[in-house]
Amino acid sequence: MQADLSPVIAATAQWLTRAFPATGGALASALCEVQARQAVTAAAWLRYPTAMDAALLDMAGPGGSGRLDRVTGADAALGDDTDAHAWRTWVDEVVASWAACLLTDPELAARAVAALADGGHGTAAPAGFRRLVAPDDSERNAAALLRHPDLLAPVADLHHNQLLDRLNPGRTLTA
Repeated sequence: MQADLSPVIAATAQWLTRAFPATGGALASALCEVQARQAVTAAAWLRYPTAMDAALLDMAGPGGSGRLDRVTGADAALGDDTDAHAWRTWVDEVVASWAACLLTDPELAARAVAALADGGHGTAAPAGFRRLVAPDDSERNAAALLRHPDLLAPVADLHHNQLLDRLNPGRTLTA
């Protein structure tokens, strides 16, 4: 893959871990961050499956975290220092929403990781997404807020249907 999605992945994962922080110490934070990064990576690869898609993102920009901040109430804590929050301009709302869907639905996460093999990001071995698809108890406990369906619902609901459309491209539309 020629295009680099790493700024979007890093910023969106950071936004998720700040909005839904780990419960525990440094190890819990690291485990939570890995799970967020795996979910965001899978979501970004699904959203931008080809080098052309990623190049268009690079030209147009990801949109930032403004709406996500409003939905979660994080905008109240931002303050006026825009330089301190410049990284938020790299947050992709759709990718964050899809990642939230994957974090709260293990079955959907497994389907998403399986679908990655069809994209232009190489063969995404399911083992590379183990903490997303099959977290152990310590990982689940560390990311209790990040994986809580009720807490993530406002973010996940933003673009849930688009994720389902992406994972079920042959689905018949009904009126």
